[in-house]
Amino acid sequence: MKAGGLKRRVLLQGGSLALVLGVHQIARGASILAVRVWPAADYTRVTIESDVRLHSQQLVVGNPPRLAVDIEGIDLSSELRELVGKIKPGDPYINGLRVGQNAPKVVRIVFDLKQTVAPQVFSLAPIAAYKHRLVLDLYPEKAIDPMEALITERLRDAPRTSGSNDTSVASAPAVPPPATPPSGLAPDGGPPILVRPSPNVPAPRPAPTPVAPPARPPVVATAPPPVQDPLGDLMAQQSMRPGPATPPPVVAENRPLPMPPSPPAAAPRPVTPPPPVAVARGGATTSRTDRIIIVALDPGHGGEDPGAIGPAGTREKDIVLQVAFRLRDRINASSINGNPMRAFLTRDADFFVPLGVRVQKARRVQADLFVSIHADAFTTPAARGASVFALSQSGASSSAARWLANKENDADKVGGVNVGNHEAQVQRALLDMSTTAQINDSLKLGGAMLGEIKGIGARLHKGQVEQAGFAVLKAPDIPSVLVETAFISNPEEEANLRRVQYQEDLADALMRGIQRYFAQNPPLARSRQL
Repeated sequence: MKAGGLKRRVLLQGGSLALVLGVHQIARGASILAVRVWPAADYTRVTIESDVRLHSQQLVVGNPPRLAVDIEGIDLSSELRELVGKIKPGDPYINGLRVGQNAPKVVRIVFDLKQTVAPQVFSLAPIAAYKHRLVLDLYPEKAIDPMEALITERLRDAPRTSGSNDTSVASAPAVPPPATPPSGLAPDGGPPILVRPSPNVPAPRPAPTPVAPPARPPVVATAPPPVQDPLGDLMAQQSMRPGPATPPPVVAENRPLPMPPSPPAAAPRPVTPPPPVAVARGGATTSRTDRIIIVALDPGHGGEDPGAIGPAGTREKDIVLQVAFRLRDRINASSINGNPMRAFLTRDADFFVPLGVRVQKARRVQADLFVSIHADAFTTPAARGASVFALSQSGASSSAARWLANKENDADKVGGVNVGNHEAQVQRALLDMSTTAQINDSLKLGGAMLGEIKGIGARLHKGQVEQAGFAVLKAPDIPSVLVETAFISNPEEEANLRRVQYQEDLADALMRGIQRYFAQNPPLARSRQL
């Protein structure tokens, strides 16, 4: 009896200890596993990864603009303190941040902002290598227009074009590129697309006269394409816009939060107008209304979504961005039948772009072609070879194509999409559209590219263009292909993809494929207006 009573007492004590430990575990709260910051011109994303789902409240404060986020059920940890050092000077939206224990089990993060933002805060369930994620997306108050971004880039790059006889850009100041690329860009990636007007934006060109411009003289094949733009009115409007002003307060605050002094604004670079360009068209100063051929380049994955990872740790998102940069440079230096070409990148840095937004961007700039660039992996390292895919409305052309399409279409789950956002409904509606004509043109483009890739000695996974239901190829009015440059899961092909010369060869092959396609299928006339 005595022994039994002792046993019961030990069990009761053990149960009490377990109960105490359980309460302590609950009181301890969530564990922060990692914090990440992805700055980009489109938006800045802050991700807080934890072992359980986090709950938060946020408040936007104005004058100066700030965002306060209270995360409940956690204590201040070293991982959260790391956020302070992850904010980079080139971040378009975040000037700095402070983090502290605002109340028991409540951590407050205060973002000191460079401009008023429209924040989106949402949670993501565990997927792939990630646990629970609390995501803070800081978008500009006014959504960035891809068309305006493309125009701004053209205005910036226009003075670099040599040998042009287009008088409408004679007064544009030469703006030098940044000395070093921003974070997320490789050294040879080039400058990012600027999206906000600045004092360095060229002055508006002269108003058009009612007289139609004379025909353009033939363009010498070896010279850079002349600077032309059918978007003159919009460019003039953008050039005349005032610089960004201090936004009004969003929410009045009773107790001001302490704020570090804002860094002084960089002084504008001195610019010198180039000498007048020789007039070769009778001195006419009419509007530039010539055709521009726009090719949308879509480097796959990015940001939270690394894409496939090779045996040596090479990330797909990094390789395809480099190939896209090299192809962009070739496109921007080329012309078709005297009409200049221009590349538009759906992303130009290491950040995530949802699949539907990639399609929307390409349609917004009224692209003539859409080329999505990837380097995927398979379940076995033996898989190898490049492939080109077009959309299919009636099922995949092979089981491998179906598997690959399903894998690529899961990118939104890994990269992280706010499914509660109303725009998600628009994106899903957009992805339901496709046309037979688009698919036929896509097959022609894919065939031209596949032949050129084979010409550089690359092994082909399949000798013909394959088809599957890739979500990113569903623009109804743009010939669209997805290029798998190689299998990054194959050690030999991973090594090739890391080599600069191989990336150059790939870009050359894709450029020749685009030229071959346009030689047989001239681009249709478009009216690009906002």
